[in-house]
Amino acid sequence: MLGTTILLAIREIRRHLLRSFLTVLGIVIGVWAVVTMVTLGNGATAAVKQQIASLGSNILQVRPGQGFGRGGGGPQPPDFKIEDLDAIRTQIVGVVAVAPQVQSSGIAVYNASNWSTTINGTNRDYFSAQGWTLADGRIFSAAEEQAGKAVCVIGNTVKTRLFRSRDPVGQRFRIKNISCEIIGLLVARGQGGFGNDQDDVVIMPYKAVQRRMTGSRDVKGILVSVDEAYDSKQIQDSLRTLLRERRHLSDEADDDFNIFDTKQISDTLQGTTQILTALLGAVAAVSLLVGGIGIMNIMLVSVTERTREIGIRLAIGAVAREVLLQFLVEAVTLACLGGLLGLLLAFVSTVLLAPVLQVPFIFDPKINALAFFFSAVIGVVFGYFPARRAASLNPIEALRHE
Repeated sequence: MLGTTILLAIREIRRHLLRSFLTVLGIVIGVWAVVTMVTLGNGATAAVKQQIASLGSNILQVRPGQGFGRGGGGPQPPDFKIEDLDAIRTQIVGVVAVAPQVQSSGIAVYNASNWSTTINGTNRDYFSAQGWTLADGRIFSAAEEQAGKAVCVIGNTVKTRLFRSRDPVGQRFRIKNISCEIIGLLVARGQGGFGNDQDDVVIMPYKAVQRRMTGSRDVKGILVSVDEAYDSKQIQDSLRTLLRERRHLSDEADDDFNIFDTKQISDTLQGTTQILTALLGAVAAVSLLVGGIGIMNIMLVSVTERTREIGIRLAIGAVAREVLLQFLVEAVTLACLGGLLGLLLAFVSTVLLAPVLQVPFIFDPKINALAFFFSAVIGVVFGYFPARRAASLNPIEALRHE
């Protein structure tokens, strides 16, 4: 009986194709909007996670000042000393690597090509702390680091701008007023968590940058890599206590440095994007309700149009349950068709929009199944009242209907 009822429902839908299409349009838009918003939101969350992870796994970034950066007015807080790094490495348990950051910028020149780039002076720990891998060559040795030799590892952007398709490893180029030998090429990473180009960098031993570029032994920033087995909060507290002691700050004085935890900011940003995704999905789900109201409206019209047909069916022996099932199946079929069309449209639109928004396309079978399930539920909920009305018609009164 159910198969016959479904066939009758499909036949009735085919009789009014345009009206049926306009009826399910609300469901199509609702399912499309919900799945698209949630899928792109999941992609944005994954992109944020990936970009924050590119800053390094379990990294504490320590910088002078009370904000992220050097701050505004008033005297600038002092930079760090290289001895601070040694103290952190030896006195705080759970620290895996400590890397200085001595930054400068300058014009890199090779033959007729030139490019303005960032110069980062650091040590060997920097590569492991940041998770950098090499596409070619090697990192500088401990001896080269201690001697402050003019050797460098370059990012893919610098390689592309200066050397194009040529192999840069083993070549020499001029950066500012220094002739530097390229010993390694970093694997391309792309855009960073703050919109910066991570591949636009030249990494050199910090002593070389201090002696030949900044003219100072000061360290502008410190990267501290934390063992995952240890509590990051406790290590931050130990680090803050140690630095306050080394910078001779009184108990009443505020910190003149800040500690930036990449893991905490990653969790915060991921939580924010997930909340926004849920909010957008909830707003989009309202259109599903609008689509359900449209189905109920059209089904009520259909009951009115087919009152005489219902009366004939009841008069020749059909029971009210069969009439109710016929109209209910018709409403659910409309809703399910709208759900399938919405899923197809959402899949196509997310595949096309993900590259434009520069987020990964992540197919989530759960949200797709849930959206289709709710479209079917809406068909049941909003189709029940018109079906009930059709089943409760008096056969004699229905037969008199013109």
